[in-house]
Amino acid sequence: MSQIIISVGREFGSGGRVIAEALAERFNIPVYDRHLITNIAEKTGLTHEEVEKYNEAPKSRLMSRRVRGFSNSIEDNIAEMQFEFIEKKAAEGESFVVVGRCSETKLKKYKGLVSIFVLGDMDAKTERIMNLYNLSKTEAKALIEKKDRKRKSYHNYHTGLHWGDSRLYDISINSTRLGIDGTVDFLEQYIKARIEKNN
Repeated sequence: MSQIIISVGREFGSGGRVIAEALAERFNIPVYDRHLITNIAEKTGLTHEEVEKYNEAPKSRLMSRRVRGFSNSIEDNIAEMQFEFIEKKAAEGESFVVVGRCSETKLKKYKGLVSIFVLGDMDAKTERIMNLYNLSKTEAKALIEKKDRKRKSYHNYHTGLHWGDSRLYDISINSTRLGIDGTVDFLEQYIKARIEKNN
């Protein structure tokens, strides 16, 4: 099989991470998400929890600055390490799934890139987050809005493009329509068609 890189952007609560993991399993390739945090923690000496705190987080504009191209922002530096990690894997010809990390833009030069954005109906996302985190409906909605604001700010800052804009992705799909398993089935067929076309 020629190189295939599956980039999965997602709204919080849409099931995007679960979908990414299922696609990785179906194509028998690694998925990079939490693994990136572990890798960076090992390289920097930060704890997993410290890296998680700054993961996919926009930098604080008040507390950070650049000197000769280098940033004193831990958010910036962790983001750059993640971008370098996925770029290195792609340049080495590895096939993989990557969740978020602006990968639809950072890896767009690779022919084998298939970029996906997973969204969902608010009611379905709210119910999912309520069940996953044992939250009330109000709490779940507030968490969804907070997480998506964070992702949008992070993405837009690091790419200069608009998070969730369908023009950035090969396919945008509402996981509420087919459910998680149905969405995975659909995307698997799409990706197989892309692989066949690339070969």
